Amino acid sequence: MADSVALDPVDLHLLRLLQNDARTTYRDLAAQVGVAPSTCLDRVTRLRRAGVILGHRLELDPARMGRGLQALLLVQVRPHRRELVGPFVERIRALPESRTVFHLTGPDDYLVHVAVADMTDLQRLVLDGFTSRREVARVETRLIFQQWECGPLLPPAEPAPVPGAAPGTTP
Repeated sequence: MADSVALDPVDLHLLRLLQNDARTTYRDLAAQVGVAPSTCLDRVTRLRRAGVILGHRLELDPARMGRGLQALLLVQVRPHRRELVGPFVERIRALPESRTVFHLTGPDDYLVHVAVADMTDLQRLVLDGFTSRREVARVETRLIFQQWECGPLLPPAEPAPVPGAAPGTTP
């Protein structure tokens, strides 16, 4: 597991702004945070090098791209061995319909988010892309009716001190 990185209030402010709009210029970021543009650039560069900022991405609307049906596929792989897992994951990641792949604990080994054109396309994907593979023991499909993005991923806030408690104690 990666080590966490110490973030001060300026770093957190920069991250909040960039998560809301990754295209914000360094000049605008610096003005909003109250630091010089060169300081802003240095801090963002340090956050990238430390692995806090992983990159920028362009988000596309699957429906406008001809893939209006999204589903979650719960996949069981048998036998669940390392020599099968790597190639299986790479094959699934290479499918143009795959959006995200999760390796899970529990009865299902993988959760795969897919975007397809319609039910016929989903059936083709499940049969040809998943159940036709020798190592796939079972696939369950869950259609996605709607999805919402959640808030930005920032470190948890420091707990508020308890009134009257000794300094450094939390509830």
